[in-house]
Amino acid sequence: MTLGELFLEAMSSGVITNGEMTWVTSHQDYFSRTEKAVAQRLGRLVDEGSIQLGCRVPIG
Repeated sequence: MTLGELFLEAMSSGVITNGEMTWVTSHQDYFSRTEKAVAQRLGRLVDEGSIQLGCRVPIG
């Protein structure tokens, strides 16, 4: 999964998992400038409560 895919999944579900957050923080040194901006946006959305830290429940 790329950071872009993770961001879109978090935006559509409103949830980011602990594992995904760990992946973002452990790979941030390798992100491009654009990816760093996406990671910052993701962090702001978590801080403001638009995206919750938790787990996704599969539909169906």
